[in-house]
Amino acid sequence: MSDHMDTMNDDTDSTEATADTAAQPDLVDPADVVDASFDLTDSAGETEDEEPEVPVDDPWTRPGAWYVVHTQSGYEKKVTANLNARIQSMNMEERIYEIVIPMEDVEEFKNGRKQTVQKKVFPGYILVRCQMDDESWYCIRNTPGVTGFVGQSRQGQKPTPLSRREVQTFLAAKGDGTGGLPARKKPKLQFEEGESVRVKEGPFADFAGTIAEINADHMKLKVLVNIFGRETLVEMDFAQVAKL
Repeated sequence: MSDHMDTMNDDTDSTEATADTAAQPDLVDPADVVDASFDLTDSAGETEDEEPEVPVDDPWTRPGAWYVVHTQSGYEKKVTANLNARIQSMNMEERIYEIVIPMEDVEEFKNGRKQTVQKKVFPGYILVRCQMDDESWYCIRNTPGVTGFVGQSRQGQKPTPLSRREVQTFLAAKGDGTGGLPARKKPKLQFEEGESVRVKEGPFADFAGTIAEINADHMKLKVLVNIFGRETLVEMDFAQVAKL
């Protein structure tokens, strides 16, 4: 009888042990969890390491619009300083954003040496980026040295802003809005005064003009070009123009 009870107890213990084992969930190796997390981190890290594309600075996309302002010849820098002072004194920083004197690099020979100097692309003009309204117009127009806006045909009419092509021609040569252009190469052509030519390169590409002066020693021309409805004398290298 005692042996029979012991056998029943053993069976009961065995059944309970089996039940306990079945009730317990499968154990997961912590190392497996760590490895999985590392895989996710590495995958995310590869995405984060990708460098975003840097947007190109295009003067056309900046706030406001670009306008051409005519100044007294030779006073472009002085007018720029005067206008900057008026912008600050009249609290116009939120309407008038930027003033540029378009410049280009020109190779010249001085004292037997070739050197690169900066020259104004079109003397007597500056470019102003602003939100045009009565107040900004008044601030710019009444700046000492300013003689008027280009593209304003009658009193009270708002001036016409530059087109996208004009902005990119005069301001985006280096992509920094300074109007700087690559140094011009030396030419090998001969021309005559009074001859009509077409501009092949530089800020006035595709413009037509008339040769007013020839400097054979430095291989340069002074060409009368119609800019913004006015005849303007522009100095160019021989290589920049072609005969019509």
